[in-house]
Amino acid sequence: MNRPRLDDRLADLETDGYLIDASQEDANQLYLSGFTGPDPFLTLYADGAVHVLVGGLEYGRAKKEATADGVERHADYDYEYGGREARNDMYAAFVRDKGVESVSMPPRGPVGTADALRERGVAVTVDTDDRLREVRAVKTDDEIEAIREAQAANEAAMRAAEDLIAGADVATESDDAETGVLLRDGEPLTSERVTEEIEVTLLRHGCALDETIVAGGAQAADPHDRGSGPLRADEAIIVDIFPRSKATKYNADMTRTFCVGEPNETLREWYELTERALDAALDAVEPGATGEDVHAAACEVYEEAGEPTFRTDPETETGFIHSTGHGIGLDVHESPRLASGGGELEPGHVITVEPGLYDPDVGGVRIEDLVVVTEDGYENLTDYPIRFAAE
Repeated sequence: MNRPRLDDRLADLETDGYLIDASQEDANQLYLSGFTGPDPFLTLYADGAVHVLVGGLEYGRAKKEATADGVERHADYDYEYGGREARNDMYAAFVRDKGVESVSMPPRGPVGTADALRERGVAVTVDTDDRLREVRAVKTDDEIEAIREAQAANEAAMRAAEDLIAGADVATESDDAETGVLLRDGEPLTSERVTEEIEVTLLRHGCALDETIVAGGAQAADPHDRGSGPLRADEAIIVDIFPRSKATKYNADMTRTFCVGEPNETLREWYELTERALDAALDAVEPGATGEDVHAAACEVYEEAGEPTFRTDPETETGFIHSTGHGIGLDVHESPRLASGGGELEPGHVITVEPGLYDPDVGGVRIEDLVVVTEDGYENLTDYPIRFAAE
């Protein structure tokens, strides 16, 4: 955690402390406490110190794992299995015990906790700007290394997926499967089979993910269609993998688009355009540039080729129909945004750059790299080839 940056961002809050009531699934909670508590717990940041309050079951582990200046348990406040009102009394006592009479809470904080504290005389203000999210956007060297390691696992999974696709045969009239379907060991190669290979490979590299995208043909025209059923030759197959390290909890992200066989002329043109859009966007990444600048660079490549974008037609359902990228860290989608209105980039921002084109009549093409903004440009954390023909 970057405490100087945290102090700077919280300095203008007119409260004594910053309070989070959430489990580890909340990235702000995980960032501030450093503790992987599966159930909601309290973390208070006040006077430059982090204080954590957990139940007795988690106390021993929290003392070892939490990056906090102090860890307390419910029993320290004569509470363990009481009712809701007694729990809220404990929360108020915990806050006041640190000399805090007013707290800020993130916009997604529990309303019940905020109201209960107010009823007990602790002033609660909603941090509508979600300052902790802004703090998290600029990564430390250790955080960048954690993301780099997750991306290495991602590349191993992409390699496994490409090998499976590239090694497929194409069904002919003499096969049981429909002509043009990709086959492995005589059976149709499905999105589900490739996804399984991705997930197994990630587990072997210490990562996991809830979902991934392996979408071919018309399915690839929907950027968030996970993909299902048999994959086919001559069609674009989008593989988008966004794993999370089981050890560090940091995410990675990468997309490649493959084809087995002979893509039509439109798909070839789209792939070339998307490579150019990726290069143009990457060239625009530097400190002081904005997320809007990077997005505009990608859009201009497509627009000059006559392809629609949200920038020129906010209602278009084909063409470049999403932002150029997003920040990544403890959340797979976080600040900053590479989109219209996206703010200034800073050294330490880790961002995806992922232009693409989509149309159900054609399919979809997307290419995504993961980069970190440096003092004089960017470093690409992705070391995986960009090629349309699966090898």
